[in-house]
Amino acid sequence: MEVTTVGIDLAKEVFQVHGVDGFGKVVLRKQLKRSHMSAFFALLPPCLIGMEACGGSHYWGRVLQGYGHEVKLMAPQYVKPYVKTNKNDQRDAEAICEALTRPTMRFVPLKTEEQQGVLSLHRMREGVKKMRAAQSNQIRGLLSEFGIVIPEGLRNVLKRVPLILDEYSSELPASFLTGLSNSFALLKELDKQEKSFQKEILLYAKRDERCKRLETIPGIGPLTASAVIATIGSAKEFKNGRQLSAWLGLVPRQHSTGGKTVLGKISKRGDGYLRTLLVHGARSVITHIEKKKLKKDEQLKELIKRSNKNVATVALANRNVRIIWALLVHGKEYQENYEETRNYAKA
Repeated sequence: MEVTTVGIDLAKEVFQVHGVDGFGKVVLRKQLKRSHMSAFFALLPPCLIGMEACGGSHYWGRVLQGYGHEVKLMAPQYVKPYVKTNKNDQRDAEAICEALTRPTMRFVPLKTEEQQGVLSLHRMREGVKKMRAAQSNQIRGLLSEFGIVIPEGLRNVLKRVPLILDEYSSELPASFLTGLSNSFALLKELDKQEKSFQKEILLYAKRDERCKRLETIPGIGPLTASAVIATIGSAKEFKNGRQLSAWLGLVPRQHSTGGKTVLGKISKRGDGYLRTLLVHGARSVITHIEKKKLKKDEQLKELIKRSNKNVATVALANRNVRIIWALLVHGKEYQENYEETRNYAKA
């Protein structure tokens, strides 16, 4: 029988493959080593292949697409309910194959190499930032043990430590001064790396026309725009802006029953890094509005009066996500008074 649907349980070295025919009958159960994966699927007739969205899934998705197969990725939490009895690789592959055929299943867009490259830059930059903050705090903490207090902030540490090394060269232990000098050199190197990663991201945002259009939205800068494009691409996988906002965890969590709707705090699902960038950008806009550096947004002003600044910040981030979806899907430019213009045209 011809294989029509295949589920693959990915791993580092040994992959489990489960295939069924058009009637749902199992016709393929096989373990494959990494070195045999490409050769096996190159000879297999084109079919629908499903995998969990995990490490290496986007790479294998592109490889299998190159052999003419249709590849779909699914979030692991959506596959879990289809695992029968005990968990093992064979059961996982079977569950993936079954979940793949469900009409209501949600799929993860397959990323290109360029998208993965840009996201890797973002991840490496975040990692270097964390190490830089830890190194800076360690230097401040160790100096405080000797009665030398440096105010918070990386700028203060970079400015004060060279002066301390000169001023206290005869008062502090030689072993501590040597260690402090090495730690400071590491801090400067981490700062240099962070700036290098950021420069690469800004260059990408400058080259991409979609990033340029997104940057015209208040609260969206090159870092956020590049992260959005690298994460969601064209955004056409989402039916509307609200669906994209829900995917990013910027809508209230719902727990409703018996016709009674109960909404709670935002769900915080999806990509936490991208959501953080959007919220920080929205907070910057509200701060500029309060300082009268930007035109006041009457809706935000009323919302701040009714609730508080944090609620208004998330609401603005939610609105920006919907605007992002509209610009990417319809290929339009951002218009500040779009609602007023549209209403006037209707009249």
